[in-house]
Amino acid sequence: MPQSSVHFPSLPPHDILLLEEARHPDPFAVLGRHRVGDESVVRAFLPGAHYVELVTGEGDTRKAVAMIAEGNGLFEALCPTDEPYRLRVSWPDGIIEAADPYAFGLLLSEEDIYLFAEGRHFDLATRLGANPRVFDGIEGVLFAVWAPNASHISVVGDFNGWDARHHPMRRRLGPGIWELFVPGIGPGAVYKYAIAGPHGEPLSWKADPLGRRQEEPPRTGSIVAAAPDFAWSDAEWLARRERANPVNEPMAAYEVHVGSWLRSEWGQMGSWDEASERLIPYLQYMGFSHVELMPITEHPFGGSWGYQPLGLFAPTARLGPPEAFARFVDRCHAAGIGVILDWVPAHFPSDDHGLARFDGTALYEHEDPRQGFHRDWNTLIYNVGRREVRGFLIASALWWVETFHLDGLRVDAVASMLYRDYSREPGEWVPNQYGGRENLEAVSFFQELNTLVGGRGRGAVTIAEESTAWPGVTTPVHLGGLGFHFKWNMGWMHDTLRYFARDPIHRGHHGDDVTFGLIYAFSENFVLPISHDEVVHGKGSLLARMPGDDWQRFANLRLCLALMWSHPGKKLLFMGCEFGAEQEWNVDAPFPWPDDGDTRRRGAMQLVRDLNALYRATPALYRLDHEPEGFGWVIADDNANSVFAFTRSAGDGKPPLMVVANMTPVPRHDYRIGVPAAGLWRERLNSDADIYAGSGLGNGGQARAQAIPAHGQRQSLSLTLPPLALIVLEHGSAGG
Repeated sequence: MPQSSVHFPSLPPHDILLLEEARHPDPFAVLGRHRVGDESVVRAFLPGAHYVELVTGEGDTRKAVAMIAEGNGLFEALCPTDEPYRLRVSWPDGIIEAADPYAFGLLLSEEDIYLFAEGRHFDLATRLGANPRVFDGIEGVLFAVWAPNASHISVVGDFNGWDARHHPMRRRLGPGIWELFVPGIGPGAVYKYAIAGPHGEPLSWKADPLGRRQEEPPRTGSIVAAAPDFAWSDAEWLARRERANPVNEPMAAYEVHVGSWLRSEWGQMGSWDEASERLIPYLQYMGFSHVELMPITEHPFGGSWGYQPLGLFAPTARLGPPEAFARFVDRCHAAGIGVILDWVPAHFPSDDHGLARFDGTALYEHEDPRQGFHRDWNTLIYNVGRREVRGFLIASALWWVETFHLDGLRVDAVASMLYRDYSREPGEWVPNQYGGRENLEAVSFFQELNTLVGGRGRGAVTIAEESTAWPGVTTPVHLGGLGFHFKWNMGWMHDTLRYFARDPIHRGHHGDDVTFGLIYAFSENFVLPISHDEVVHGKGSLLARMPGDDWQRFANLRLCLALMWSHPGKKLLFMGCEFGAEQEWNVDAPFPWPDDGDTRRRGAMQLVRDLNALYRATPALYRLDHEPEGFGWVIADDNANSVFAFTRSAGDGKPPLMVVANMTPVPRHDYRIGVPAAGLWRERLNSDADIYAGSGLGNGGQARAQAIPAHGQRQSLSLTLPPLALIVLEHGSAGG
């Protein structure tokens, strides 16, 4: 090294102390290459290194110069002003040569930062978080995290011994994004952020809010994920989906907690590849059009079933890496099955490694617990009125729809977001600017979310779990609505389950439980849900709600399911309900598959399979689901017999289907029902058939209309109505 006028250490002691204590506010101002007098000095702070060499040149010009060690982790050496350099570091476990993280200039674009600040950057997962990148021909990982009130942040991980002194980050001007490019590492590296709060106070190390992969719980580290490059084979599926109108298409979704559905008697949860091998063939066999996944976004507590997530961009590690999830979705599409994900933008858990007071302040949540804390779930509420938080959530939704080709998002707990007084007593909530209870920020959030999914989602749908009478949930945004495609019909669900829980002898006094839902059935685009919420927390299984002996319980179950499939609205059924699981669902228990000899449960499964086949093959059962023209009451007031009859029409000029339900265990013989067309009516489905383990009573597969007026029609059918059963009749030929 030539004679130099630079005196080492060239840093003031105060800067060195701040580096040692991992709280230097501007590490790029002191590390890397800097002018000192007339010369160029490279500084590196590498506590624990045995020695460090400054390497310049390539090939024959390559030179290595030992850097001066100051005994506190600081290494310095002279270096030509414009010549690229690398650092060769001898660590206790080996020698590593790589570029200097502090040799790089600003990396995130000004546009990225501006769009983030505006809450309009919807490709966040490929900007913030940990993204493998190449700068100046050098491979590494660009880390970027939003923490505007932090005084210092370091990336810690298995690549630096989890030492917060090694990789302090640079704060960019603007909304408070910190960035650092770490050369020489790549996918698979485990990391967190070591954050100091506004006053320098150390916080619990945080997982990456934008992490695309996480360690399997109970471990809480984030993992650098490879750039998404899955080879999809579903172009035809997506093109067909984009052309379709989902409101007029059949949708029969099977709701499933994948780990529980796959769980063996030894407790294993299985994997996405196992789900491809077992779940997809089952969905095909049963005829479901969609599978709805309970949340698979990463969550620390398995007992939350995924509804308290912290990794809104990461599929849970419990079931395999992200590419395995992509493979599962692709195979679902190849099998003709759409994939809907339960997505949770309402709240998040307060685990120390998560979003709670992320930079020492209420960043993602509200500061005021009257707005920011859910007492029902002991969770924190996202502040969707903050642009950056709003953009973060919408970017998550688009990430799942665009990156993983999902066919829909079922948005959880919408009602809890729409009302400021949700589950709160007077004085325990903060009114909006007009003094009302409506959360105007949430309204605006949902409108923007649904507009963007509608514009970018190539036919993907959004479904609101909204349990109140909030108007216009499925009304388009440009007409003042929230813009969801569908809304769960919680009123139908409560009325129906209450009705079927009654002893049939009393049902004649409660027919309004069956009829009331049709008063509002066409006010929204409804999904009829019998979900996981109805078979947990002491409610018992769906079968357990049914009264009577075993024969009657299963007959009631079949009747309930047949009524659901013939009623206006899309369908959603939770796993196990299709065969009458005896016990309520337990996420930690093996899935209770029925034995081959269990004829009643096998019969219920066969009924659901046939209901799906009938539903998907019969436009009258779905095409006008959300239009009053698609439904008509024939009998809604026979309280003495507890018989109901209605029609379903596709609006195509053909005679409608006739649906007749006998809600008692008493067979009804020679029961006369007016029909809109003469001739033969074929029995398309009878829930009391032998094949379903019923009594086998019916009409021999068909009935012929007689010229006897009834129910406003000039002709009618004389039917045998099986006990606790529903039959579906389709008009045959007018002449024969």
